Amino acid sequence: MTTPATTPFGRRSTPLGLVATQIETRAFAEKSGRGKDPVHKWHVFRALSETCRLYGVSDRSLTVLHALLTFHPETALSLEADNPTIVVFPSSRELETRANGMPPSTLRRHLASLVAAGLIVRRDSPNGKRYARKTSAGEIGEAFGFDIAPLVARAAEIEARAAERRAELRERALLREKISILRRDAAALIATGMETKPGHDWEALTLRLRTLAAAKVRNATAVGLRPLARDLEGLAIEVESALDVKVNERKMSAKDSQNERHIQIQTPDKNDIEPASSEAGSTGAASPEPTGRPERARAPFPLPTLLSAFPSMRDYAPKGIQRYADFVAAAEAVRPMLGVSPDAWRAAVDTMGKGDAAIAIAAILQRADAISSPGGYLRALTAKAGQGAFATGPVVMAQLKANLKSRALRSA
Repeated sequence: MTTPATTPFGRRSTPLGLVATQIETRAFAEKSGRGKDPVHKWHVFRALSETCRLYGVSDRSLTVLHALLTFHPETALSLEADNPTIVVFPSSRELETRANGMPPSTLRRHLASLVAAGLIVRRDSPNGKRYARKTSAGEIGEAFGFDIAPLVARAAEIEARAAERRAELRERALLREKISILRRDAAALIATGMETKPGHDWEALTLRLRTLAAAKVRNATAVGLRPLARDLEGLAIEVESALDVKVNERKMSAKDSQNERHIQIQTPDKNDIEPASSEAGSTGAASPEPTGRPERARAPFPLPTLLSAFPSMRDYAPKGIQRYADFVAAAEAVRPMLGVSPDAWRAAVDTMGKGDAAIAIAAILQRADAISSPGGYLRALTAKAGQGAFATGPVVMAQLKANLKSRALRSA
């Protein structure tokens, strides 16, 4: 016997989607037959958790659905052609308890959301109560409550969407990594070209890189990231080709048949490689010899504070920023993207120290849209720092306040 579509009790309306859900569920049951195609309810629930936004349900609605699934004792669910329903009939109090103490009004709202999404169906009794009537053999003959059969009927669809979602997230992660690496490589190659001064328009390439580097990738989808990755790859290939021309020129100029190279063995003077003694002061002590160890950048602020003030720096660290050295390395990678010359960077490091110079670069990156000449801006900050008129503390605090204000405006 075919089970007709049911309608809600009371004043609740009967949308066409509710009828369509019941018809699709019945058709699935008739197609699958008795005892065929069992579905693991928790596997389907896990897949739905990954795609809930596509169905218009929230995580709180999933909490209610999880509670409903716990009222059915079986894990493997299947539909029968003569009875295409799987009805659970918990009391309101028990359902609220299993939904982590959700208030009744909130519970009703999320139940309505699940019904509207076509994941469950209300099978209300004549008086709106939820109960089951047993047969003479002690089995449940007819039940009134919430029918979870649509979840079984749509299991294949939900799992397919979850697989697509996982593939999209994986592609998005790979594209973000690729974009970070291409940004870094293009910036480093442009910096090399600017330092060696080959005959090429490096300023135009720097401007293109700045435009591409300003694109937001944090919340972009894979579809939005593909053109950016393609443009960055084309830019990196163009820069590499320009450098390859210079390399070929050097190889040709170094041939013995074209140039007779002068080979000279010379012992360098000791005074050229050792530091001279200091003549200043009354002690006449010699200046200390270099240890050969690179200068370590000291953290003027806690790293979490800096990342809160300058979150854009995370986009230029493919492996993340776990230490202060990672923050400085990201600043050194960002520097050529902004068009800051190596001379301007060295002057900033010599005047401010590597830590404050990295913070200055991070501040320029965070406000890149409002700064027309980052290189000139950094030189101006360096000059002020040399006069004792610039400190990074107010810059960090001002950016933190600006970020808080921006978040408050977005949430309003």
